[in-house]
Order: sequence, then structure tokens, then C-alpha cells
Amino acid sequence: MLGWSMTFLIIALIAAVFGFTGIVSAAVGIAKFLFVVFLILFVLSLLFGRRSIR
Repeated sequence: MLGWSMTFLIIALIAAVFGFTGIVSAAVGIAKFLFVVFLILFVLSLLFGRRSIR
């Protein structure tokens, strides 16, 4: 998921260089959303991912 957010960020940067403002705002929005979802899932996996069975 982090890879997808980085991909959309790179798309946004390339579109910004060429002046496509609509594409930039959409790609940045998607990148932000995916990054937040990645962070939430990462924290949840740290908290609940490895439980020892006793």
C-alpha cells in the first residue's frame, strides 16, 4: 500500500511539472488517503500482528 501511495505521489509530481492541475489534485488526494490507510494498518499490525499462543 505504501508503494501505491508513492506511485500516486510521483504521478502528481510529474503532472505538476507539466501543468495538469486537475490530475495533480486528484493524484495527491489519492496518495494522501492511501498513506493514511497504510499508517493505520501498520499501527494495527504492530499492535495485533504477533501474538504468542500460550
